[in-house]
Amino acid sequence: MSEPTLGNGKICYVEIPANDIKASSTFYKNVFGWQVRTRDDGSTAFDDGVGQVSGTWVLNRKPHGDSGLNIYIMVDDAEEIMQKIVKEGGKITHGIGAHTPEITAKFSDPAGNIFSIFQERG
Repeated sequence: MSEPTLGNGKICYVEIPANDIKASSTFYKNVFGWQVRTRDDGSTAFDDGVGQVSGTWVLNRKPHGDSGLNIYIMVDDAEEIMQKIVKEGGKITHGIGAHTPEITAKFSDPAGNIFSIFQERG
């Protein structure tokens, strides 16, 4: 993996609410291939599947809900990822849209955070 692209305005860090950091980190590692690591201070962090966005899971925060901001995670195969989401303890909250130029679906992770997946058609 190459070094992340740095620059003004880049979204670079994400804090994801969790009830159980180990369960959440395992979910994202197994579903999306995120690299999970332990920092020097002992906390758990991640790098996304292409090494461009880093973050961590945080306790004692409400899950990211289904109103307002919608964050999409890019995938190669939406159907396969939806199966992994369910297998790893998540839920599909809105199946694949039939009339969009892209393939999208919404899911909740084991902590109840709502995110979407995004697959290019073609």
